[in-house]
Amino acid sequence: MHVHNPILKASLALAVATLFAVAASSCSPKRGAEPLRLGIMPDADSLPFIVAEAEGLFEKRGVEVELVSFANAQERDAAIQAGRLDGAVSDVLAAAFLAAGGFDTRITSATDGRYGIAAAPGSGLGSAAELAGKRVGLSTNTIIQYSVDAIVGASGLAPDAYTAVAIPKMPVRMEMLLAGQVDAAGLPEPFLTTAVERGATLVGTTEQFHIDAAVVVFSEAVLNARLKDVLRLYEAYADASGRVNAAPESYRAFLVEKARFPEDAAGAYRFVTYRKPTMPPLGQVEAAVSWLRERNLLSKPVDPSALLDDRAVVAW
Repeated sequence: MHVHNPILKASLALAVATLFAVAASSCSPKRGAEPLRLGIMPDADSLPFIVAEAEGLFEKRGVEVELVSFANAQERDAAIQAGRLDGAVSDVLAAAFLAAGGFDTRITSATDGRYGIAAAPGSGLGSAAELAGKRVGLSTNTIIQYSVDAIVGASGLAPDAYTAVAIPKMPVRMEMLLAGQVDAAGLPEPFLTTAVERGATLVGTTEQFHIDAAVVVFSEAVLNARLKDVLRLYEAYADASGRVNAAPESYRAFLVEKARFPEDAAGAYRFVTYRKPTMPPLGQVEAAVSWLRERNLLSKPVDPSALLDDRAVVAW
């Protein structure tokens, strides 16, 4: 059939082109969703996520994840507040602060980092129970101060038995400790191992006293809209955790190259044993929120149970 009407001819051509376009789009792969943006820190908690990225485990699970590195918690939390992250390696205190500030932050799992107290070289201190009346360097109103208080309390002392010395920057805090300008200091990994390697004495850790305050957080809106992607992210995390647990020594160089540990810390670092994805006990979350409440640090009440969302890890 020949079509002589030019307008009708153009309409038919457009219809045919549209049919071909629809057919092609149904056969070709759909454009993927935006990657999940996860904030990480240069610490033991973040290592399984870094391994998952480096070894293609996210891709294997069919989820695109963008790891965004931060040097400190303040920058990470500012990025969460600005909506630049979907989730982050964080801590219970930061999650409570965000929730009190009106952000839909939810704790989706515990992580397996290590925080601790190191005593200055030559101080003669050998345990957290000996810190009464001593000057302890830390960052105030943070996971570090909470960990120091929890370790000191678990060792039998009152939380106010020591004198807190505010030293916000971790490298400065470690150097002041090593110079004997404070008796002890609260530090995360890898600074904790670095300090011990350089002459400090380890006097207590969150691992030793089973203090679970390090967590992963996600926005509730992301959990509602992209739960399958978050589940796949955790599958990759579980795979990576198992790989590190099975052969930790093979990841020692990785600590320097990918996780940005100092070389002396990487050489001496005692790997934590990573758990399968799991929720922190409600009692641990209640203790951290209570600690914040007692110090009048929350701008409005926070329900500890409402912070927890186990949808992404319930399978484990």
